[in-house]
Amino acid sequence: MAAHWFGARLVERRAQTATGRTLVLDVPGWPGHLPGQHVDVRLTADDGYQAVRSYSLAAPADGERVELGVQAVRDGEVSPYLADVLPTGARVELRGPLGQWFVWRTGQSGPVLLVAGGSGVVPVTAMLRAHRAARSDSAFSLLYSVRDPDEIWYREELAAPDDRLDVRVLYTRRAPRGEVRPPGRIAAADLGPAPAGPGTVYVCGPTGFVESVADLLVGLGRPAADIRTERFG
Repeated sequence: MAAHWFGARLVERRAQTATGRTLVLDVPGWPGHLPGQHVDVRLTADDGYQAVRSYSLAAPADGERVELGVQAVRDGEVSPYLADVLPTGARVELRGPLGQWFVWRTGQSGPVLLVAGGSGVVPVTAMLRAHRAARSDSAFSLLYSVRDPDEIWYREELAAPDDRLDVRVLYTRRAPRGEVRPPGRIAAADLGPAPAGPGTVYVCGPTGFVESVADLLVGLGRPAADIRTERFG
């Protein structure tokens, strides 16, 4: 079924980092979505000018309520407005759900490795939340690369104990006191050896990050067909 435009109303905004925001919207008639999918958001000015940008869904389907992750981009046309200016109760348009490849389904078997860079953690968090809600037996691991501790999204949620989820945060510029791994870009040693059996890897983040991680994974013996990527920037 082709995606079409829905009217949406902003009901809540939550800060994640200095420039990252969670937007919660009510979307009457929303058909639901899969963890990992995204939407287009359209804003229309009083003079009729329109701007459209894509944003990832941060939570599994929940009736007509949709949660997005928005990273404000310096000098951006849309993201700073959505992040800090759009008033609660304001209306926008959403088109979706979009994307069928970068998704996790509760019936999937085998271990899952999630690799996220910066705000690329948004769609994989939808997968984590769906995995938790479904009480899936699939082993989940998250490698989350950020520049410094201040840029971690969903800090408390990712730090909460969960015996079905292994989370490791990697720092590229500044690590917190006591961190054993020195700051630096993600490397083959961080990704570890490929598993003996089948599994799926989801990689999301800036284009350069995604391409580097995908190359490292293939070099470690991961079949390219098992690596699903979503990139931005």
